[in-house]
Amino acid sequence: MKTIRTIAAALVAALAMGMGPAQADQLLGTYVARISEKDHQASDGYVLDSAAQVVRQDRANVHKHIQTDEEDDIDDWFTTNAKRARFEQLLNKPGAMSNSTRSAILHGEPLIEVQVYRQSVKVRLLD
Repeated sequence: MKTIRTIAAALVAALAMGMGPAQADQLLGTYVARISEKDHQASDGYVLDSAAQVVRQDRANVHKHIQTDEEDDIDDWFTTNAKRARFEQLLNKPGAMSNSTRSAILHGEPLIEVQVYRQSVKVRLLD
């Protein structure tokens, strides 16, 4: 019984010091993007129906189609279709963006910041 308490206490102490799984997910960098009307449509013209698809299309427009908005940063992470496919998977994970951010992206043209980590991404609204 004492061993279980000791392990539990050590785990609580480690988490309190900021150690744990999240620590391994290193921030690689950030970029800013304006989600605009053209980002709401796939390259072949159909309307996208999720925020993750829209954010992915923004990066396709930047890297593949060279259709940037004035406020779009160029990133080094999503330069190929395969990397953008993985990006979309990360965007669909819980915690990648709030419901209000998803809605703003899907139904508007917000300015967003994307934080890129080794194993995840986080999206937040700037306006």
